[in-house]
Amino acid sequence: MKRLNIWIFGVLAVAAAAVFVKLGFWQLSRLSERRARNAIIAERAAMPPLDLAAALGQDTTQIHWRHVRILALADYDNEIVHATRSQNGSPGVHLLTPIQPLDSVWGDTAVILNRGFVYSANARTIDYAKTREGDTISLDALVLSYPPAQEERVTLPSDPRAVRALNHDSLSRIVHHPLANFILLALGDTVMHDIELPSRVTPPPVDEGPHMSYALQWFSFAIIGLVGFVAYVLSKRKSSGRSKTAV
Repeated sequence: MKRLNIWIFGVLAVAAAAVFVKLGFWQLSRLSERRARNAIIAERAAMPPLDLAAALGQDTTQIHWRHVRILALADYDNEIVHATRSQNGSPGVHLLTPIQPLDSVWGDTAVILNRGFVYSANARTIDYAKTREGDTISLDALVLSYPPAQEERVTLPSDPRAVRALNHDSLSRIVHHPLANFILLALGDTVMHDIELPSRVTPPPVDEGPHMSYALQWFSFAIIGLVGFVAYVLSKRKSSGRSKTAV
């Protein structure tokens, strides 16, 4: 019976170690993908900024992370906020403004510009009039893709101008414009100098993430499991040898 227990323990230990090793290599593949993405970001960051009007109609996968130069009209009447955001521990919102290039080559199509973080005690409502930066907006921005759609109902029941997710089709209905298939993140000073004016949002980090540390953890779990099994077998043999000596 004891020998059977050892075999069962051994099979479980080897099976668990195999799973842990597989998970470790999966994390290493994720790390490789992350490094490839970072290389693309670095390459596109070195490119000259695109003109905003020229970005319309381009494949989003080709201009994601590109810098663009904006000279556009702001549609403040149709602004909305991405609710429940925070910055440096302060509650607030991200201010989403539909804009259109001055040359009007887009027709009625607009693009959502994330103008930045605005303090809001309830992380939902703000005084929109006090956040305006002029009818014409001139700044540099970063092109970002819309996240994968997860839900159709994105507005908060308590405020139709506050959304909880960035859904392209839903935002288009809310702002009363057909929208480009990308979002712009305004670049600039991320320090909050005035709680009523937007401070720019820090771009998503370009790093390798936790994949290497996760891979090492999975590999260590595999080693611990196998070493634990070997230690168990040796302890049983030693215990059996003592019993025979005593007899």
